[in-house]
Amino acid sequence: MQVFITGGTGLIGSAVVAELLANGHTVLALARSDASAAAAEKAGAEPIRGNLTDLDVLRAGAARAEGVIHLAFGNDFSSPQALARSIAEETAALTALGEELVGSDRPLVTVAGTPHTPGRASTEADPAPTEGPVGGRGRTVTAILDLASQGVRSTAVRLPRTVHNNGTGGFAGLLTDIARRSGVSGYPGDGTQRWPAVHALDAAALFRLALEQAPGGTSWHAVADEGDQVHDIAAVIGRRLGLPVQAVPTETYGPLGPIFATDQPASSTHTQQSLGWKPQHPSLLEDLENIQP
Repeated sequence: MQVFITGGTGLIGSAVVAELLANGHTVLALARSDASAAAAEKAGAEPIRGNLTDLDVLRAGAARAEGVIHLAFGNDFSSPQALARSIAEETAALTALGEELVGSDRPLVTVAGTPHTPGRASTEADPAPTEGPVGGRGRTVTAILDLASQGVRSTAVRLPRTVHNNGTGGFAGLLTDIARRSGVSGYPGDGTQRWPAVHALDAAALFRLALEQAPGGTSWHAVADEGDQVHDIAAVIGRRLGLPVQAVPTETYGPLGPIFATDQPASSTHTQQSLGWKPQHPSLLEDLENIQP
C-alpha cells in the first residue's frame, strides 16, 4: 500500500521507512526541511514538504495514502511549557489525520508510550495515562483509537522509554547526553527503577505489522527488554565514557524527572503472540556498548 508517514527521517522513522519499502509498500514522507526531504528521497520515499503544524498538508498526504503512520513529535523537553506545546501540536495533527480518514477503513497507526502500572509490568490491556507530564498524549491517543467506531482502522504502537540503535536513542540516549555535558553518568533515585527498551529495527517491524494486520481500536507493545534497572544503564554509559556513576537529583532531568524516577516495566507477550512479532536485534545493554568515548 502507499503509506503517508510523519517523522519519517528520525531514528525510528527512518527504520520504519526502510521496513515498509523492503516489504513492498511505497512511502510518502512529511519533510520539514530541505535536509529532511533529501534524506527521505535518498531512502526511497517521496517527500512532502511541511511540518506538523501544516494541517492542510497533513490532510493532503493522508488523502493520497492507503494508510498513515504518525511518528513526529516536537521533542522539546526543556520546560513544562515547551512539552505542552509539543503535545498540543501533535494533538492538532493527529486530529486532522483522523478526520481525513473517517469512513475510509484505512489504517492510522499512531505512536504512544507504554503506561506505568505500579507493582507490575504493564500490558497492552492497560489504558494510556491521561494525567501527569504527558497525560495529554494519552488523551489524544485514546481519542484516535475511538475513531475505530467511525471507520478508521486506528491502532497505537506503544514504545518503551528507550528506542535505541547503535548506542543512542530514547531515555538512555538522554542519560548519555547529560553525562557528556555534566561529567557524571547519573541516575535518579536509587537506580533500581526499570525502563523497558526496544531496538529501532524491531520497533519498525511492529509498526509495519500493525499497519498491515491490527484491528481498529487496539494497542500494541514494542517491548523487547521488559525492564533494565537504570543504574545498570548508567553503569554501561559511565564505563564507555570513562565517567563516574552516581545518583543525581531528579530535578536534573527537568519536566521528565518524575518519569525518569518511576519504575515502569512493560510486557509485549500479547503483541508477540497476536501479531507474530519477534524482536531479533541487540538488547539495550548490548547496544550501549556502541557508545563512543
